Amino acid sequence: MEVRVFNAIAYPTSKAALNMVTVEYAKELAGTGIKVNAADRGYTATDLNGSRGTQTVEEGARASVKLALLDDAGPTGGFFDARGEVPW
Repeated sequence: MEVRVFNAIAYPTSKAALNMVTVEYAKELAGTGIKVNAADRGYTATDLNGSRGTQTVEEGARASVKLALLDDAGPTGGFFDARGEVPW
C-alpha cells in the first residue's frame, strides 16, 4: 500500500501572506481612523469541520465582534483572539 504524504504548503504560506497584508494595510491606513486587524476565531464547530469544533459559532465570533467595536484608541495591525492580542 502506497502512503501519500499531504503537503500542507498552501495553508501556512497563505496565512503568512494574510498576516503581512494585515500589517501593511494597517500602516497604510494609519491616521485615517480605519483599523486593520486579524482575528483568530479558534476551533469553532461549523459545517466545515463536521461540527467537531470545541466552541460554538457565537463563541467563535467574539474576537471579530470585539475588533469591529474598537474605539478610536483601539489597536491596529495586530492579531487577536477572544482573550486579547496573540503573538504573530
